[in-house]
Amino acid sequence: MKKIIIAIDGYSSTGKSTVAKQLARALNYIYVDTGAMYRAVGLFALGEGLITGEQVFRDRIIDRLPQIELQFKFKSEAGVAEMYLNGENVENAIRKMEVSDVVSRIAEIPEVRSFLVRQQQAYGKDKGLVMDGRDIGTVVFPEAELKIFMTASAKTRAQRRYDELLEKGEDVSFAAVLRNVQNRDEMDVNRKDSPLRQAGDAIKIDNSLLSKEEQFDKILELAQKRIAKA
Repeated sequence: MKKIIIAIDGYSSTGKSTVAKQLARALNYIYVDTGAMYRAVGLFALGEGLITGEQVFRDRIIDRLPQIELQFKFKSEAGVAEMYLNGENVENAIRKMEVSDVVSRIAEIPEVRSFLVRQQQAYGKDKGLVMDGRDIGTVVFPEAELKIFMTASAKTRAQRRYDELLEKGEDVSFAAVLRNVQNRDEMDVNRKDSPLRQAGDAIKIDNSLLSKEEQFDKILELAQKRIAKA
């Protein structure tokens, strides 16, 4: 049976990564979380003082890109691949609010996007891949056999994100999380380089009222149909 590339794009906190991981496990495909890659660059920039408050030192970030080594390492006990930045496991660190607050500004930098897109495309050379992000079906793999575009209301997405952060013990307010979601939407949609948009041949899924199980079943069925036609 032939393998395909599955691109899952959409707004922040729509559960793209969750369903992409489930799908990859069900199909025995490779999963790549591109958001984790941008978050890792953001974490690096924060740690090196390349972002302070509202100031983003774009030229200095670009100059330091060759010093950033990103790897996904598979953890058999967890059944997922985790992000390593320069040899250090940063899977938990990149999910914190301080990184969420800067990731869209990192993603606005064309040189950062080019740096990461080249790595992302290399993962797909043998197909059998599920990748989620903002521009997978439009820029990274415009030839992907199945493209999904996920959306939900800002309040629904903020509530999901807020609940996740509380479970991890973070001290955050719902208002701050909602503001972060809305700000990221604004930046993702309006950035000049590779803005968030639905590919013309993508299937839109609004999961505001779908359970995780309903969403997974729907996308798995779509994937199985496309694989059968490959």
